[in-house]
Amino acid sequence: MLLLFSKDISSQVLKISINKNKSYQEIKGFGASDAWRCQYVGSNWPQEKKERIAELLFSKEIDKDGQPKGIGLSFWRFYIGAGTKEQGSDSNIKNEWRRAESFINADGNYDWSKQKGQQWFLQEAKSYGVDNFLAFSISAPVQWTLNGKGYGENIKSPKINLKTDKFGDYAKFMVDFLTYFKSEGIDFNYLSPINEPQWQWEKRTQEGTPATNKDILDITKLVDKHINERKLSTKIVLAEAADLRWLYSSYGKSERGNQIDYFFNNKVKVKSLDKTISGHSYFTTWPVESLISVRQDLNQKLKQYSNLEYWQSEFCILEKNDDIGGGGKRDLGMATALYVARVMHADLTLANTSSWQWWTALTNADYKDGLIYLDTGNPEDMYNLNSLKFNGNFHDSKLLWAFGNYSRFVKPRMIRVDANFNREEKLLEQYKNIMCSTYLNPKTEEYVSVVINYSNKDRKVQFNDFYVDRIYVTSNDNNLKLIKSSSTINIKAKSINTIIGHKI
Repeated sequence: MLLLFSKDISSQVLKISINKNKSYQEIKGFGASDAWRCQYVGSNWPQEKKERIAELLFSKEIDKDGQPKGIGLSFWRFYIGAGTKEQGSDSNIKNEWRRAESFINADGNYDWSKQKGQQWFLQEAKSYGVDNFLAFSISAPVQWTLNGKGYGENIKSPKINLKTDKFGDYAKFMVDFLTYFKSEGIDFNYLSPINEPQWQWEKRTQEGTPATNKDILDITKLVDKHINERKLSTKIVLAEAADLRWLYSSYGKSERGNQIDYFFNNKVKVKSLDKTISGHSYFTTWPVESLISVRQDLNQKLKQYSNLEYWQSEFCILEKNDDIGGGGKRDLGMATALYVARVMHADLTLANTSSWQWWTALTNADYKDGLIYLDTGNPEDMYNLNSLKFNGNFHDSKLLWAFGNYSRFVKPRMIRVDANFNREEKLLEQYKNIMCSTYLNPKTEEYVSVVINYSNKDRKVQFNDFYVDRIYVTSNDNNLKLIKSSSTINIKAKSINTIIGHKI
């Protein structure tokens, strides 16, 4: 998308033209994962509190003032645990909140009552009408791993932490999971069998395993066999690359890079493999030059493969940057919200991602990794992990509502179309000022434009041949607040705006 406007725009009206005849990707949805934190909140917290948390994440309703009650996620990621919770301290993972139960016991028998808290949120997501469910695994059950742990230990080997004779068991386990939940009314649309295989996962802070591309393909073929035998509709999605650069280059890991070429060359024949490649936007968002260039490079590679979709399937703040400092210290305000909105804009307009998924829906850490934040309310012991297992305070964030500027209104099956400003400015400068992307609902002919003002000055915009029906604003003072529409829209400094209307 090309944005055009002059260098001095502070007092000028920026006119936006929408061209529905120039279209890009079809949107699959926006989501987040239940990893770790949902296990205790869903199983132990008071009903009223966890129901309000679910409403914030999943609701598509509006209140009496016209404000959304929640952000209407259309993707929900369910984490399939590897059994480190059952191991307890023997897991070597010190933080109990980062251990996970496994549905399969060491004796090979299943216990489907496990992961109770996550199952509670899963059922809530279904009741609210979430469109897509994705199950993801980041380690095989611990009884099948090479070291008997849920993390990698051999820092020199790129191979998966899985016994050679257990590949088939691991594949069957994941499909048994899909089969059981289908019988319970949850038909998982997607299964992601391996996550961030480029890391070694040796630090003992969570479950995870390295894997070569060959490891991933071998497991994928075995999973595919079971899916087809059971006539399941679930699609396999690959490859949850830890850095976008591993999708289109070796980036120093020859057996784990160039994943687009490896999995989508004409020699790979896997019936249930979705024509989707997924990666994580970590470590490619700063400086802004990198945010832009990495996604342009990825898009060039994607163009070599017809109909291959790209998903940004995991992100939170990890890398240090000048705008918000880095991942450490939680931020309920607009700084992180704007930073993430800009990353979303870049992924959507430069890399043409069709789905954008945040890392954890909830966080109990003093870190910028959640949409909703949990704490004890005691300033002297804000993040007491033991007491937070059973109760605590929860807080929405500007990031939650900024995410909602996309997730609540840009729905599955909408099409991104061209939107241009009428003044010139280099791409790098656009990312410091005004950004706009537009989406068309082909059934209703309704248009949704998300306009981000990253600058410190208000801007005025007008849409050519376009009637504005309603506007939702997230800013320092507003959380998706419905405001009156007008022909000239004042875009407040440091704000994210969803503008909905139709062509005249």
